[in-house]
Parts: sequence; C-alpha cells; structure tokens
Amino acid sequence: MASLPALRAVLLVALSVFLTVVLGFGLPALLNAFMRMLGLPETSVTECIVALYAVFVLYVATPRIPRGLVEVKGKAVLITGCDTGFGYALAKHLHKLGFTVFAGCLLKDKGGDGAKELEELHSDRMKVVQLDVCNEEQVNKAVDHIREILGESEAVLWAVVNNAGVSTFGEVEFTSMDTYKHVSEVNLWGTIRVTKAVLPLIRRAKGRVVNVASMYGRMGNIMRSPYCISKYAVEAFSDCLRYEMKAWGVKVSVIEPGNFIVATGILTRDIVATTANKLWSEAPSEVKEDYGKTHFEQNMALMRSYCSSGQKDTVSVLDDITDAIMSKRPHTRYSPMEPHWWIRMQVMTHLPGAISDLLYF
Repeated sequence: MASLPALRAVLLVALSVFLTVVLGFGLPALLNAFMRMLGLPETSVTECIVALYAVFVLYVATPRIPRGLVEVKGKAVLITGCDTGFGYALAKHLHKLGFTVFAGCLLKDKGGDGAKELEELHSDRMKVVQLDVCNEEQVNKAVDHIREILGESEAVLWAVVNNAGVSTFGEVEFTSMDTYKHVSEVNLWGTIRVTKAVLPLIRRAKGRVVNVASMYGRMGNIMRSPYCISKYAVEAFSDCLRYEMKAWGVKVSVIEPGNFIVATGILTRDIVATTANKLWSEAPSEVKEDYGKTHFEQNMALMRSYCSSGQKDTVSVLDDITDAIMSKRPHTRYSPMEPHWWIRMQVMTHLPGAISDLLYF
C-alpha cells in the first residue's frame, strides 16, 4: 500500500492537472460563448486569458502597491504583549519611525527583561506600562495613564495593536476546560477588554485597531483546538468591529502570522515537556487507555519537532502591522507566512472540506 505522503503528492499533482485542463479548455470555451453573446470576436478570448493571468501574477509576485501614508508626528500607539516576540520588536520599530509608543508589558512590575530594555532607551516617546490584559484594573489604570500623558501633549492615540497572547497544544480529550478558558481569556477576552477601553480615544482620532490573530484563525489543526478557537473568535470580533467602526472612520485590520515559533520562542522543548506531563497526568484513565501511551508520545514528538521550525525573521510581520497602522487605505487582513502555509490556508478555506481533509489529514 502506498504511503500517505506519496498519496498526498499524487493527489496534489492530479488536482494541478485537473485545474490546468479546466482552465486550458473550459475557460476559453466559456469565454467564447460569452463573447458570442456580446457580439464580440472570439479571438479576444486569448487576450482576456493573458490579461487575467498577468493580473494574477502582478497580484502574487509584486510588492504591495503604495496607498499613501499618514503623518507620524503627534501620533501614539498602544501595543500589548511587549515583553518578548512581536510586541517587543514592534515597540522598538514604531518608536524608530517616530511614534510615541505605549508598550504594555506583563512583567514590568516584576523586572522583566523586555520592559527593562525598552525603558533603557531613555526616550520621551517610549512609555512602558504594566499591563496584564486579563486584569480589568490594570487595563483601566493603563488607559488612564495614557489619557493623562496625552492630555499633557498634542499627541492622539492613533492605534492599538492587540498582540498579547498565549499558545498551547493538546488533543481535545486531553485538554482541560481550564486550559480552554485560560487561552480564550488572554487571546480573545484580553483583545476585547483592551479594545473597549481605548476605543473612545481611537474613535476621536479616526485611528486604527490592529488585532494579531494567526493563520490558525482561518484553519484548524490537530492538537491546537484551544488556540484555534480563540483566534477564530478574534477574527470574528475584528470583522464585527470593522463594520461598526466604518461610520467613525476607524480602520480595523487583522494580522494572520504563519509559523514564527523559532523567532518568538512561543514553543520550546521545555514547554512541550512540561505540557506533555500535565496532559498525561491529568487525563481521565479511560482516555489514557483508549488512546494509549504510544499514540500520545508520537504526538508529543511531533510538537517537539515544531520547536525548531518556522521563520526566524519577523520583518514580514512588523512590515504588515506597520502598513495597517500607517497606510491611508490599510488591508482588512494581512497574512505574513511561508508560501506552503499560504497555499494550505487557501486550500482549506476555499476548497470543499473533503478535499482539504484528504490532502492534509
């Protein structure tokens, strides 16, 4: 019997051939019929196909078309989750561009390295604030602090970047309800809590709300249900907010990063080992018996393999967030990810589930 990877390769080749045949023969025939209905010469079909293909190539292969930039002077940005990863790098990046940055750090009061390094910039435009997005009191205190500082200057709160988040893994039957609640509390409710607190300021500035979701906010995967659920919800929240804020001139964008595990350190072998021990020790005996230790260890080995995977450079994410903040016409969604993840996301969101399931699971 053929191996699963070989079968997937055959199916992908077959799908490619099928689409080639359909586009090569079916599309011209369809366009010919359409041209006849319009009374136009059928020889125009070839030109139409070439034009459509050229537009597609330009869309995929060329850099983002400039859409004008807003003035940086007098604008402030609040970023959550600035202790490490995207948030820390973004805070330094936007500060360098000339923004006043309010860098929300979970560990500022505990002497966290990220908060210390940002404070060591000794800049009037870098304001490090203690911010646990799960703590209503801290959120309100941080926003009051922002109001006070902005009230003493001519700056406005132009944007909020909801970046704070946590990740975890585990099959559904091994994952506790407390884990589901915790991940959603940070990734979803933290985003909503901070957004609601600063929205009056953002509205008055006709500014931006930028929510960092994930490619797993558009597609699921095994052992990632707590994370996927929270990120799907962030996507939905962002869509609803975008519709509501249109009347106020506020633009809402979603960032959907791919695999940046190496760059952010969000998943390490120590984290996998600790989580694996917790999952197995807390699992019901019936679940342990049915799944078996071998199956469990295979999945944990898979998660360990992810620890050294992904893109090492976060520039693509920083550029997309910056564009969402600075462009006069920002995109609704940005998807900074490797090509194979982008293709997978398109397949899983546009093709029938039966096909994507067969290809990837």
